[in-house]
Parts: sequence; structure tokens; C-alpha cells
Amino acid sequence: MNLFRRKSLALLQQEANAEGAHTLKRTLGSGALLALGVGAIIGAGIFVRTAAAAGNYSGPGVIWSYVIAGIGCAFAGLCYVEFAAMIPIAGSAYTYSYATMGELIAWFIGWDLILEYALGAATVAIAWSEYLNKLCQAFFGFAIPYALCHSPFQTDLATGVHGLINLPAIFILAVLTLVLIRGTKESANINSVIVIVKVVIVLAFVALGWKFINPVNHAVMVPPNEGGDAFGWAGVFRGAGVVFFAYVGFDAVSTAAQEAKDPQKGMPIGILGSLAFCTVLYILFSYVLTGIANYRDFSVVGPGHEAAVAYAISTYMPGYGWFSNLITVAILAGFSSVILVMLLGQARVFYSMANDGLLPKAFSEVHPKYRTPAKANIMLFGLVAIFAAFVPGDIVGDMTSIGTLFAFVLVSIGIIVLRKTDPNHPRPFRTPLVPLVPILGVAVCLFMIYHLGWENWARLIAWLVIGFVVYFSYGVRHSKLNKK
Repeated sequence: MNLFRRKSLALLQQEANAEGAHTLKRTLGSGALLALGVGAIIGAGIFVRTAAAAGNYSGPGVIWSYVIAGIGCAFAGLCYVEFAAMIPIAGSAYTYSYATMGELIAWFIGWDLILEYALGAATVAIAWSEYLNKLCQAFFGFAIPYALCHSPFQTDLATGVHGLINLPAIFILAVLTLVLIRGTKESANINSVIVIVKVVIVLAFVALGWKFINPVNHAVMVPPNEGGDAFGWAGVFRGAGVVFFAYVGFDAVSTAAQEAKDPQKGMPIGILGSLAFCTVLYILFSYVLTGIANYRDFSVVGPGHEAAVAYAISTYMPGYGWFSNLITVAILAGFSSVILVMLLGQARVFYSMANDGLLPKAFSEVHPKYRTPAKANIMLFGLVAIFAAFVPGDIVGDMTSIGTLFAFVLVSIGIIVLRKTDPNHPRPFRTPLVPLVPILGVAVCLFMIYHLGWENWARLIAWLVIGFVVYFSYGVRHSKLNKK
């Protein structure tokens, strides 16, 4: 039994070109792919993780945290584009690893992608619930009972009430799952509208907030270290790992490669275009946010945990209370598009793994009318809803970051491997300066993993051990390549 058997590029190309009722439908143009990337990137990261990283680790140096994270993503993104244009098939890093490092590594990266997409969707659903509560208070004068919008592991410090279940998070996951089942093109159209709205709102915050920047808040861009990862450059690096969650969406574009009309053209635009645009937006946003409010306002015990942006506007931008309410509405819509793309990406990874026999066949069954992996969407909803309902958002978010970084490392290594094993295969897009760019991608991502702390390493290792058990109890026996 060869655990490192590889899927040939010829077989992958054959699957990419297949047509029929049991395959995904190619409906996405370059603009839709770019909107998918922006839709997945601009969301919980910019509105929630910015304040969390600034308040607990980086201070105003969160700007540098975004720059460091963006550099790591740029190196990995160049590697993703070569693979996505060359192998335009669903599955993202899972598929790329299958072609370069073999089945066992591909299984682990597919299992790891559950941390990225499924837990990413859960994290944003939790944030969506927090902002919905803010909206209810602002417009309707009531708050959702604490027990019904928080996990059992959370307690209201003011009242001592314990959380029970996060019902709003389950609600938004259910609605968006139904949208995805209805059709990929329809989902992309809804996402594009939401993207336009939330980008306009972010730009409006930057423009209106600029005149309220207090120079005192930026007098020391990197506050002195207070021990461990609390501020200083150690805090900036830890902050890079925290805000890295903001970037996880760009590779979701690659999971939709099998539904792109012209993947050779659309993949580079979707992945690199969304990454570049959102990096600039993140830097501007974090500069204005930490300039308006002092970073100490965003500590864990302060308002940084819930609705930090709305807090900053209502507290430090007099006369713009209306904008605080408007941005809450826009954030809810923005979070919805992030969840939509995360659920889409995870379903496509499950689809590919089931096609290869590593997961039950039901995950690869396509709806006869809508040509979407409907059963995968439904089962994925059940998985994500459990995390969103019962696990705190900060724990799920850090697990998402470390899982994504691990995937980026393997994709970067895969480019080096494939250049050696199949150097003559046509490449519509070539990653420049190989092996330098992939090596730098590996180095920066490992550096951020290191600064995410031992507790997150332990969670990742535990998750991979569970995956090891699942693979040897099911995947290895049902693998199509193993049967061949």
C-alpha cells in the first residue's frame, strides 16, 4: 500500500474538462471571481480582528501586523495562482497536494482545510450574531438574551449570566446554505452586490474618520513590550498571526476553479487582485481605527470584543451616530458574504475528496437541477452550526488562522516539488523566482505559526491526529487510487 501515491496531472486535467449532469457548472467570470475573493477577505478580519489584535498585542502597530501577514499571503498567493491556472479543478490546496506530495499529505491538507473554511464560517457567524445584537439595540431598543447568543463557555461579566447557545449564528448559516444550494451563479451575484456595499462603507469610514484621528494615539506606533506577546515587536508578530484570519478568504477563489468560465485568466485576477486590493484597504482601515480610538479601548475587557468599530464611531466621532448604525447594517451584510464564500469553498473541498473516495460518496453528489453539491452543503451546515453555537469566537478564529497557514506552507512546497517532477507541463501562470518565492512563503507562514502560541499548535496537532484516525479507518480503504 503506497500512502504517497500521486494523482497525475493528466487525470486532473481530464476531470477539469469533464461535462455532464454530475459535474459542477462553469458559470463564474473574472469579475465574479474577484468579488468572491474580496467578499471572503473583507469581513470579520477587518471589523473584529483588527481591534482584537490592536488591543491585546500590537497597539497601533497592527498596521505592521497587516503588512507582515499580507507579505506572507502574497508569496503563498503566487503559488496558488500557478496551481489554480494549471489545475482548474475544485479542491484548492487538497488537489494541489494530491498531485505533488501524494494521498496521505493531500488527506491531511483536506482535513486541515476544514479548520480554514468550516471554522472560518463559524467564526464569522459568531461575529454576525454580535453585530445583530448591536443592531437590535440601536434600532429596536432590545437585546437578544445573552444565553441565546453566546456559547456555554462565555459569561456576562456584568450580570453573571452564562451563555447557552448562539441561535442567530445558526440562523444565518441556515439561510446562506439554502442560497448556495440554489446555485453558484446566483450566490455569486448576491455576493457581488454585498461586496459593493461593504467596500463603499469601509471607504466611507476611512474618509470620514480621517479628520478625527488623534495624533497622540499614533505617537508610539509600536508600544513597549509588557512581557511575552503583549505589545512590542513580539506583539506585532503575534498580531500578524491574529489578523492573518482576515486574509484566509483569498484562496477560497481557487476552490471555485472548476466553476470558472476561463480559469487561466480568471484565477490570477481573482486571487492576486483581491489580495492586493484588500491589503491596501486593511492598512488604511487599521490606521484610521487606531487613530480615532486609543488601542487600550480594544482590550479583551473593553469594547474590543463586540462591535468595536461602532463603539469607536459613537464615542470619538460626535455627530456621526447615524453612521455607527449604518456601519452595523453594512457589517452584517459583509459578514454574510464571507460566510457564503467560506461555505462554498468547504463544500468544494468535500466534493473533491469524495470524488477521490476519501470521504463518503454523498459529499460529491450534485443536485440534478441546480448542479451544486447540495448534500455536502447540508452536512457542512450541521458541522459549522455546532461550532458556531457552542464555541467562543476567539478560539475558533485562531484555529482557523493556524489551519490556513499550514495549508499555505504545503502549497508553497508543492510548487517546488512540481517544478522538479513535471517541469514541462504547460503553465498559464508561472510563480516568479522559484524556489525563492515559495521558500519565503514557507518561512513567513511558519514564523506566524510560531507566534500563534503553543495552545493553538496543540489544537492543530489534536485535529490532525483525529484526521489520521479517520483516514486509516475510512479513507485509505475507499480511495479510488488505492483500488486502481
